[in-house]
Amino acid sequence: MVLEGFAVLIIVLLAMPWLIRVLHRLKFGQTEREEGLASHKKKTGTPTMGGLAFIIVPLVVYTLCSLFSPFKMDNNTLIIWISFVGYGLIGFLDDYIIAVKKDNTGLKPAIKFAMQSILAILVFFLYQMHNSTDIIIPGTGLTVNLGWFYFLVVFFMFTGTTNAVNLSDGVDGLCAGLSAIALVPFFIFALWQQMFDVAAICFLIFMALLGYLRYNVHPAKVFMGDTGSLALGGLLAALAMVLKQELTLIVIGGVFVAETLSVIIQVTYYKRTHKRIFLMSPVHHHFEKKGWSEWKVDTVFWAFGALFALIGLWLGGM
Repeated sequence: MVLEGFAVLIIVLLAMPWLIRVLHRLKFGQTEREEGLASHKKKTGTPTMGGLAFIIVPLVVYTLCSLFSPFKMDNNTLIIWISFVGYGLIGFLDDYIIAVKKDNTGLKPAIKFAMQSILAILVFFLYQMHNSTDIIIPGTGLTVNLGWFYFLVVFFMFTGTTNAVNLSDGVDGLCAGLSAIALVPFFIFALWQQMFDVAAICFLIFMALLGYLRYNVHPAKVFMGDTGSLALGGLLAALAMVLKQELTLIVIGGVFVAETLSVIIQVTYYKRTHKRIFLMSPVHHHFEKKGWSEWKVDTVFWAFGALFALIGLWLGGM
């Protein structure tokens, strides 16, 4: 696992400059919103869809290793890869439309949500064919069998997590860093449960994210786009499901939850009062408006991400 992980890191580090050049040549650049931060307007034209690197490289390495090593494609690992790649494809379609039209519209929200929902339903049926519909109450060890109500948990977990991770992708390096941090407790859960193939997936994607971050920290040379953020959201939801940490995911992804709540609170409050609680949402933009640099936002949010990951690890291990 360790050698494969470092191979993924090296491949991503070597492949990113080539991918950036290709994306530049295809003119698949970022289009910043007119109402966005003034400091972000200069990012228009920066290549997007960089998430392709940390999706494709770990998948190819894992698949090749499964032919010659103990890595295997069982129901759980298949679900994880389907979720990771499937949501990445939805994001790729959204990014492609934006890149071609040169505006920030992309897929219509209803169509995008419908595609996310269909994939969540598919994953649920694949999962319940071979696994229980139990959930574990974090910190108690109590198990509750939800039966078909488990479908609602899976549906909201996948649609909610993919959109929450997507909302965090607004500052250079923020989403990739938070996602890498969130993978650590799931890696440890997998080791504890002796699900070594799941642990291998966590480690390979973690190393791919480290390689990607080399080109994504401020000032970013490439953005992951919805290709990357939706894929990472689908990955985290799938890991939580196969490792029976569905509720723990809420804690591990505490920063993603806060980002989402900031948008919900802002929109709801504005509709009722025509006033804003935050200078701008998601909340990372609020702190940018307050004068924080992108690097300061990253380090503070990553620190909170690490804290939530530790708490989630503690709760999930009890």
